[in-house]
Amino acid sequence: MTLSMKFSKSSKYISRYPEVAFGLTLISGCQNVLNPPGFDQYKRKLLRRMRKREILAEITERIDVYEGFFEGFGYPCPLPKHLKRTVNSGFPRYNVMVDAHFMSEMCAGILVAVTDYDRFNGTLTLDLAEEGETCRAMGQRDLTTKEGEIVLRDEKEIVCVLCQGADEKTRVTENTSNVLFYAYAVPGITERYLETGLTIAAETMSEFGKGSTEGVKMF
Repeated sequence: MTLSMKFSKSSKYISRYPEVAFGLTLISGCQNVLNPPGFDQYKRKLLRRMRKREILAEITERIDVYEGFFEGFGYPCPLPKHLKRTVNSGFPRYNVMVDAHFMSEMCAGILVAVTDYDRFNGTLTLDLAEEGETCRAMGQRDLTTKEGEIVLRDEKEIVCVLCQGADEKTRVTENTSNVLFYAYAVPGITERYLETGLTIAAETMSEFGKGSTEGVKMF
């Protein structure tokens, strides 16, 4: 699996957001378990670091940038609520893949999606939506796009709308073994923060999900 051969940006996206990065990391052969040995201690170590005053201030600044971008399209950003909950109560516990997703988002202050790589249909393309396109979101909700929204497509359909969420088709389950994390930048967010967050996801899945990372790729 070579991610560089499986992803591209459309000309519309490049024209609108020429300097805005996107990142991917694929970890193959994983186990999506609930709470493997040593995982709680690992999460507490990352939590202590992100709660340090200077680091938390920087994370908050980046999340504010995302919030402003979401507001420009008329949507609430989930990151401020996630940050408040994490600072007050720690990282949630679902399973290793979903937990790694939250940890990568909160520790880097970026927007990350966690998906089942095997559920995509062909090449992925970062693109801008037309008015009125549809996507079946998690929980079987129907999403309708506004013109110019950032979307990720596979060769069949939209699989994520940046400001509205990922689709149901690629949702991770207990049977997921090849997990793809992807991270969006928006104007004002540099690619090094995407790399930081995706590295946390990859290292977490390698250590606690027993997977093999394909590396972190930035585009």
